[in-house]
Amino acid sequence: MLMATFQASLKTLAITAGSLTELVGRMNSYACTNSQNGRRFTTTFLAEYDPASRNLIYVNAGHNAPILRRQTGAIERLQTGGIPLGIQENASYESGTVTLQSGDWLVIFTDGVIEAENDRTEEYGEVRLLTMLHANVAVAPSMLLDAIMLDLDRFVGNAPQRDDVTLMLLRAS
Repeated sequence: MLMATFQASLKTLAITAGSLTELVGRMNSYACTNSQNGRRFTTTFLAEYDPASRNLIYVNAGHNAPILRRQTGAIERLQTGGIPLGIQENASYESGTVTLQSGDWLVIFTDGVIEAENDRTEEYGEVRLLTMLHANVAVAPSMLLDAIMLDLDRFVGNAPQRDDVTLMLLRAS
């Protein structure tokens, strides 16, 4: 229910002109009206990509920091932003900018991916996610997604999960 409200507010608030940080600020203000004094909050990662300049402008509001794997193999984390939406009404947000080069990978994921547990209560973890990314950089994004999800399914086996799993992969061409 919270995510449906969040998505509806994003769609409504995004039609108003302004920067990405202003949009996130408006979304935070709206989220605070329904947050039960900060007890109901949501993390988010919002970005705008300009294909002409190859610039990705983003705001990370308390979300797992997306992984930017450069074509060289270097790893960057997209952390710039602020606190999750719905916690503090007058929170300020910053935007970050990165320029994507051909062969770079952007991995955006929820905590349900890295916190997925097997029957021994071991977490899948970021190290395993990075290992899968490094080992499969030459494949198409859909194939890498399939490989990661298959690895995750094998890892958790029949262990019950407590969270959703959301993973989005982008490769700059």
